[in-house]
Amino acid sequence: MVFPNMFERARGLLDGSLVVTLTEAAQAMKLVAERNRIIVEGAAACAVAAALAGRAGSGKVVAIVSGGNIDMDKFAQLISKA
Repeated sequence: MVFPNMFERARGLLDGSLVVTLTEAAQAMKLVAERNRIIVEGAAACAVAAALAGRAGSGKVVAIVSGGNIDMDKFAQLISKA
């Protein structure tokens, strides 16, 4: 989620935006952990979630995954539901 004041600051730098659900983000977190052995927070998983949902365009997609600031209990809770 982007807070309104942050969106206003970034608006001039953006070409567009993509939206993913919390479920899609949790599924991406689980996939990244299983396949790449990397623990990522929800925000870091959003790029992967958008690509998996087909919202990031066609062809090859590169997703920058940065951010692992998540409590491990919360991580386990989120991916267990995914």
